[in-house]
Amino acid sequence: MSGTEYHFADRAEAGRMLGEALSVYAGRTDVLVLALPRGGVPVAYEIARMLAVPLDVWLVRKLGAPGQEELAMGAMAGTDTLVLNKEIIKLLNIDEASIDAAITRERTELERRNKLYRRGMPAPDIQGKTIILVDDGLATGATMHAAIVSLHDAGAARIVVAVPVGTTSACRKIRQEADDLVCLYTPEPFFGVGQWYDSFMQTPDEEVLALLRQETTHRRTTEAPKGAA
Repeated sequence: MSGTEYHFADRAEAGRMLGEALSVYAGRTDVLVLALPRGGVPVAYEIARMLAVPLDVWLVRKLGAPGQEELAMGAMAGTDTLVLNKEIIKLLNIDEASIDAAITRERTELERRNKLYRRGMPAPDIQGKTIILVDDGLATGATMHAAIVSLHDAGAARIVVAVPVGTTSACRKIRQEADDLVCLYTPEPFFGVGQWYDSFMQTPDEEVLALLRQETTHRRTTEAPKGAA
């Protein structure tokens, strides 16, 4: 969709629509769906269920510019991937101390989420996998860019970015960086991801954990041998 205005009812509906668009990946043993928490998790949950492939999270945090937290001056992924937007930093004359403070703050949040979401389990094995990387939308593409860089470093064989909605400029950029991009809707003008959802409540940690547990339980049930107790 590009010309007709469309609103997704919620993230779950958006995920089901993406699942249909990604049906070529259904049932493949080399495919892993990775969600960018927190808003990407309800979208990715529906995709993973429809494709019958595993779901996990890939931790990324935006580095908000001082006084303009929604504007990304960079992003972090995992423990060692840092991507800075030098154009934004130069334009806003952001000093090194402010950048370091943002890095420290977001690294603390990454560590908190890693402990909470993984519950002592290791990060997913990326080596040689086809990754479907999911978020609830693309505005600047900064966090998605950091995620792609870190997944390449982790040895992903192929990266498919899947989002319900995004800006034309961000989608153009991500299409060049990923192996494929599935974006259902690129509306113009674009004032924010949330405007294209009827319901766009913040996704709490409790919902993320519940969906991850549900997906694990569902997969174990469907993968159980016939006749198993």
